[in-house]
Amino acid sequence: MFRLLIRKGFLSIALFLSALVAVNAQHEDHNGHAAAEGEKEFNVGDMIMHHIKDDHGWEFAHGLTLPLPVILYSEDRGLEVFSSSRLAHGEVYNNYKLEHGKIHRLTADGKEDHSAHLYNFSITKNVASLLLSAIILIAVFFSVRNGYEKNKGKAPSGIQSFLEPIILFVRDEIAKPNLGPKYERYLPYLLTLFFFILVNNLLGLLPGGANLTGNITVTLVLAVITALITNFSGNKHYWGHIVKPTGVPLLLLPVIVPVELVGIIVKPISLMIRLFANITAGHIIILSLLGLIFIAKNLGGTGTGFGVSLIVTPFTIFMNVIELLVAFLQSFIFTLLSAMYIGSAVEEHHHGGGSGLEAGIEPHH
Repeated sequence: MFRLLIRKGFLSIALFLSALVAVNAQHEDHNGHAAAEGEKEFNVGDMIMHHIKDDHGWEFAHGLTLPLPVILYSEDRGLEVFSSSRLAHGEVYNNYKLEHGKIHRLTADGKEDHSAHLYNFSITKNVASLLLSAIILIAVFFSVRNGYEKNKGKAPSGIQSFLEPIILFVRDEIAKPNLGPKYERYLPYLLTLFFFILVNNLLGLLPGGANLTGNITVTLVLAVITALITNFSGNKHYWGHIVKPTGVPLLLLPVIVPVELVGIIVKPISLMIRLFANITAGHIIILSLLGLIFIAKNLGGTGTGFGVSLIVTPFTIFMNVIELLVAFLQSFIFTLLSAMYIGSAVEEHHHGGGSGLEAGIEPHH
């Protein structure tokens, strides 16, 4: 346990120093532009939004950006593929311009062409991070599968021994208690959900990492998948409780039924917002703390900035450690709530003797 805390401490310090270098570089870049163009100096809000938003290039640090492919389709031009570096720094390429994260086609006089029906299939930073996490998960779990085949009847080793307790935790503490005897049918989805969120949460903490699970579109898709599985798996008792709740007077049905139907929508919305808000809030807090250093430097000079950094640094390291905990916690919460929603839809109704889940779980011997 002590070694784990030491490792987390070193990792947090490394993350802080990397973020500090990145923000400092961006601060100097903002000052350079301000001096050249007469604009205002370092803006904390712009810096934070730059780091948490999606982008057409993957910036690992100032001056180190990986251009990503821009893939556009329009009826008059067909399919067009080119590097996002052609649109960097407000440049115009082939009448296309990148503004505020969106690509627009321009007319001959430089105005936006609203008549162009443009479809954007570009590989953005979040999409690239999504593909990277998929590759990591496939590689890791194929390795685990090969480990099980190789070590039949033997103790697990390597990455297999590291992941097996987590897999058993998801099965025994999330799937079984909430899904009862039907847990095996939904366990692959719950495991995929848990590790997908966990890996992307951890990738987002790395210097230059994408804020994938802090993107509300991604959390929306995960929540919708859970909602679809829940409602398509629902048995007659689940839908009967929604359409005509047992024991509710007939006069109250026009009030209760709409409330139950709204609940079907509210559950995935709560899943979506919870993950999005918690991950994004952590990033914003850390970046805001770092921004205080440069605000102090602008107001009081280098000495003031250094003094503030001595106060901000411990809080930033502490927040990085908390974010490591949040990465695991949010994976667990999202998976647990998904299992609970699915479990409520597939639970068999028993007259007397407790709920279907309680009756369906075999006692441990």
